Amino acid sequence: MADWKDRPEQAASAVANPWEFLRDYTTARIALGRAGSSLPTNRHLDFQLAHARARDAVQSELDMAALECDVAALGHETLRLHSAAADRATYLQRPDFGRRLDEPSRQRLSGRASGATTYDIAFIVADGLSALAVQRHAPAMLAAILSRIDPEEWQIAPIALVEQGRVAISDEIGALLNAQQAVILIGERPGLSSPDSLGIYLTYGPRIGNTDAERNCISNIRAAGLSYPAAAHRLLHLMTAARRLGLSGVDLKDDSTSIDQSAEVTRLARNFLVDER
Repeated sequence: MADWKDRPEQAASAVANPWEFLRDYTTARIALGRAGSSLPTNRHLDFQLAHARARDAVQSELDMAALECDVAALGHETLRLHSAAADRATYLQRPDFGRRLDEPSRQRLSGRASGATTYDIAFIVADGLSALAVQRHAPAMLAAILSRIDPEEWQIAPIALVEQGRVAISDEIGALLNAQQAVILIGERPGLSSPDSLGIYLTYGPRIGNTDAERNCISNIRAAGLSYPAAAHRLLHLMTAARRLGLSGVDLKDDSTSIDQSAEVTRLARNFLVDER
C-alpha cells in the first residue's frame, strides 16, 4: 500500500450556507459557507481586500486642491484650514490635536471675525478617518444641502475645508466665525464593507468644550447607504428645528419623514428578514 504522503492532495470543496440568499439584502459578512473547518478561499480573500481598503482609507491623504476646486464650483467662498495635527501619523496618534486648529488657521479666522458679521450656519468639511469618503461624496452632498437652503433665510459662512480634522474642530471654527450652528461633513471610521462612508454632525451654539451629546449625527452617506437627497432633507429638518428650539443633540429628536416613497427609500427601510417573495 502506498504511503499516505504519496497520495495526491485533494482540495476541500466549499460547502454553501443554507442562508446564503440573505446576502442579497445586506453587505454584512453572513452565510459565508465553509471549506472544512475554515472559510472558503474566495471569502477569505474578500475579507483581506476589505481590510486593506479600510486601512488605505484611514491612511490616505486628502487632495485638498481638488476638493477646494469642487467646493468653490458651488459658488461659495472657501477657507482652507489645518488642525493642530501636523501630519497623518500625528493625527492618528493624538486625537486631541485633530479637534483644535493650528495657530495660523486660528489667526486667519480670528481676523475675519473681528467685525460684527454673524452667520446662521457654518459648513465645515474635514477628512476625518476616511479622506476617500470626503473626496468622493462631500462636494455632491454640499450641493444637495445648499440647493435646499433659502439664502434669504440662512446666512451662510464661508465653507471651511480642514486637513487632519476631527468632529469637534467644528466647535472652534463655528465659534470663531460667529455662527449659530455648525455642520461638519467628515469621513467616518471605515468598516469592512464601507471604506467611503460620510457622516454629518450638527451642533447648535458651537463652542470649545461641547460634548457629543450636544450634536446630531447623520451617518452612512454613500452609494450603498443613505442617499444625498435623503441626508440633505434630514439635515435641513434638524437645522430648522435647532434654530426654533435653540438646541441640538440628545434633546433634538429627528422626527423627519421620508422625502418620498421611491423604490430606493423603500428598499433602505425594508426589513431584509421579511421575505416578500
